[in-house]
Amino acid sequence: MSRNRIHPPESRIFTDPAEEYFRRTGARVRQVTDQPSIHHHPFYYLPCMDDAMTRLFFVSHRTGRPEIWCEIRATGELQQLTNQPDLGEWSVHPSHDGRFVYYTAGTAAWRVSCVDGTVDRLLDFGPMAGREAGMVGAAMGTTSLSHDDRYWAVPVKIDTRHRLVIIDTQTGKHEEILDSDTIGHPEFHPSDNTLLRYAGSYKQRIWVINRDGTGNRLVYDRKPLGKPNQYEWIVHETWNPNHPGEIITANWPRGCIGIDVDSGAVRPVCTFNAWHPSINRQGTLMCADTTFPDIGLQLFDPRDGLGTPRTLCFPGATNEGKHWNTDHCPYDDEDYKQGKWKVYAPQHTHPHPAFSPDGNCVVFTSDRTGHSQVYEVEIPEHDKEKHR
Repeated sequence: MSRNRIHPPESRIFTDPAEEYFRRTGARVRQVTDQPSIHHHPFYYLPCMDDAMTRLFFVSHRTGRPEIWCEIRATGELQQLTNQPDLGEWSVHPSHDGRFVYYTAGTAAWRVSCVDGTVDRLLDFGPMAGREAGMVGAAMGTTSLSHDDRYWAVPVKIDTRHRLVIIDTQTGKHEEILDSDTIGHPEFHPSDNTLLRYAGSYKQRIWVINRDGTGNRLVYDRKPLGKPNQYEWIVHETWNPNHPGEIITANWPRGCIGIDVDSGAVRPVCTFNAWHPSINRQGTLMCADTTFPDIGLQLFDPRDGLGTPRTLCFPGATNEGKHWNTDHCPYDDEDYKQGKWKVYAPQHTHPHPAFSPDGNCVVFTSDRTGHSQVYEVEIPEHDKEKHR
């Protein structure tokens, strides 16, 4: 398939409860892709649309390898944007203004124009650059673009070390601001392009750093759980746009907590098994997928300290990853350290709910049909009114 070619729409709409897998919630669900291969949208806290919502971006393996595609929302037509080997499929980040999609491929950082298909190599990391083995954490290679599209944060593994590189998308200049054992899931603050958070190791997960490399600090120490070598599992964090200094994270499987990065104060957000908790841009509503048990996509209020869940729909995804069936961080277990079990968690089997920019719908991935497809579900009107 050639890059920039326009393909017919694949979407179909159905109202749950008409669909067995979505089980009687009344939600209006739209299937975006329908081709027998792997599809998925960007990671849950990253945008899958431009701010004007003209395109919905996703990765498709229909050519035999991952490539960036989009749905042109006005017509439903699909467009292939890249034709490039060794694409880092979880590195994809659309620009907020809709002009470009940023991504890594091979040993370089790239962007493709959504307007004319021009591909630019912004930075080559050199022959020693590579990717961490595996399919979780730093190995996913997620990147982050600042809210004004000016700066792009890209974690890179060079030899045995990880570097956090900031690329100025206007001038092309770059700076390595951090060297560490591991760097995963960077995210620029939603309104401050001088501040980022990133994930360290599972033992010391949540860090913040200024864009110039100063102020690097751990903002939360995980707590022991009262049994030998058992600790909290702090994972899947995101900035709270309604509270400029707060990061909301899963304390698996006990719910979510909010951490004030300046004072260190911690507050409860919810107490159900919120797995990948995403938040709308207003900071008034969150959505999380669930597993062990899978109780579907759950909406909840991040502000009231209760986070009472209500079901949005049931994705029916396989949610691969048996290590999630635990009440503590499994990486501390001796069996894991001795190599008696390995993590198997292909990310395209996880729903990863992500809000649209206007907060009116949630995009998710499900392999319920045997192949991972991208879906979009509308937020019920009463929830939209309540959380405007």
